[in-house]
Amino acid sequence: MDSSKAEQAAPLQVALNDEDVLAQLGYKQEFKRDFSRLELFGLSFSIVGVVQSIAAVLLFSLPYGGLVGMVWGWFTCCCFLVIVALAMAELGSAAPTAGGLQFSSPKYRRLMSWLIGYVNTAAYIAGMASVDWGVATQIMAAANIGSDGQFVATNAQVYGVYCAILVSHAVTGSLATKVIARLQHFYVFLNIALFLVVIIALPVATPKELHNSASFAFGHFENTSGWTNGYAFIMSFLAPAWTVGASLLVFFSCSVLISFSQRDLIRVYISARKRETLPRAVPFAMLCATILSSILGWIVTIVLAFYIGNDLDLVIRNSIGQPMATIFFNSIGKQGTLAIWAFMILTLWMTGMDYLIAGSRQLFAFSRDQGLPLSGLLYNINPRTKTPVHAVTFLAFMALLLGLLSFAGPLAISAVFTMSIVCQYVGFATPIIARWVGGQKFTPGPFNLGLMSAPVAFVASAYMIFMIVVFMFPAIPDPTSHSMNYTAVVLGGTLLLSLGYYFFPKYGGRNWFTGPVETIRDLDSPNDEKLKHSSSLEATEA
Repeated sequence: MDSSKAEQAAPLQVALNDEDVLAQLGYKQEFKRDFSRLELFGLSFSIVGVVQSIAAVLLFSLPYGGLVGMVWGWFTCCCFLVIVALAMAELGSAAPTAGGLQFSSPKYRRLMSWLIGYVNTAAYIAGMASVDWGVATQIMAAANIGSDGQFVATNAQVYGVYCAILVSHAVTGSLATKVIARLQHFYVFLNIALFLVVIIALPVATPKELHNSASFAFGHFENTSGWTNGYAFIMSFLAPAWTVGASLLVFFSCSVLISFSQRDLIRVYISARKRETLPRAVPFAMLCATILSSILGWIVTIVLAFYIGNDLDLVIRNSIGQPMATIFFNSIGKQGTLAIWAFMILTLWMTGMDYLIAGSRQLFAFSRDQGLPLSGLLYNINPRTKTPVHAVTFLAFMALLLGLLSFAGPLAISAVFTMSIVCQYVGFATPIIARWVGGQKFTPGPFNLGLMSAPVAFVASAYMIFMIVVFMFPAIPDPTSHSMNYTAVVLGGTLLLSLGYYFFPKYGGRNWFTGPVETIRDLDSPNDEKLKHSSSLEATEA
């Protein structure tokens, strides 16, 4: 092959060494790549965890419209979430590793990267806290069922269990990557099995007197929240927004970070460079995750609506404290409920662990960019386990502190659920809007919405901005200090503190923060020569 042809072929070639592959992406190898594609799917599928996630938030959706809110609230919200996924998929196809912030104005790009880094960190802390609080309340529900209603947990007892769960996740999340990866096979099996058990067991075992007609299941509206009916229906969006939104957060915010732990990365990257499959794979995975979790979740909510019975107030206010556990108890009795609920707890515990894994990688990456005050400590890989133990511990500790909101009142803890959604929406809406108002040229990737791009972006942004405002409102009208929604306080405090840190004279982030760091720039020239040598070898072979 002559030199001119070799030069033309060279851009399509990649080095055969894993470290060189990451070098061409701009990063040096830091994580041990032990995740296969199935195991990455298991991690994402477990984080979505449709059945157990619905169980964790059903208490926050039933009072807002009853079965109409539960079934049609899910459907309506998921329609908007698919639109959000379309807008994010188009950005992911154009810039699969940059988060879309390069479309913002150069004048504000560093500040936006800084703020979104903090918002994403807060999203993972709140997400971790909400999942583990759900596990704690489900454990207490099992204790109530096992004691025939004699044991009713206090807030302090729930918080104690919550702390123990966080510690267990911190320990498990610090294990060697290979151990965490292998657990994903078990997680996928349990999640699928739990879904099948729910949609099969309830129709088979529920007594006839608890069966609902189609007109009741799809049309019964019951608002016990105190808000107006229309607003209550919108509030029912919390369940799908929290459940399905997790898939978008993982695939857009953390898919590339986790892929750095994937042993098949080299083959994926070779394929991407030769056939441009990576810009297609990112939107495909994002849309599939959103649509699949939306459909599976809607199936579960429909089944619950048919076999919940007609006394919703009894289900909501039962001493068990968990509507889905109450539904199972009424349908299949004590022993059957405890058996199913044990797997419900286990799978939600898995969701929390995988959330911690994904969140710790995001925290690690932001620390690599020197965005956090403790970046020097958090940007650390344990030499034995090859995992970011410091980031794992920090994330669990911050979630532990956020859980203290539970002592503000029985409704105050709902802020950790709404906060995780609000932070996600801020992180999603920013790059979508930046694409259109940032003044930068947008070059579409293989996934392009064409003429529908602007309408989809507008609807997605408008929906998220509207829901950010909605989820700032308290759970009930005329709130007190015990029923206030503390999302605005925690998120607002996070943004104000991060802005103060950024603009602090002399030592603030604006004096040294440069945005995402390409760690390969820290490598010396011999490695650069190695890259050139590897590329030239493949060019010759071609």
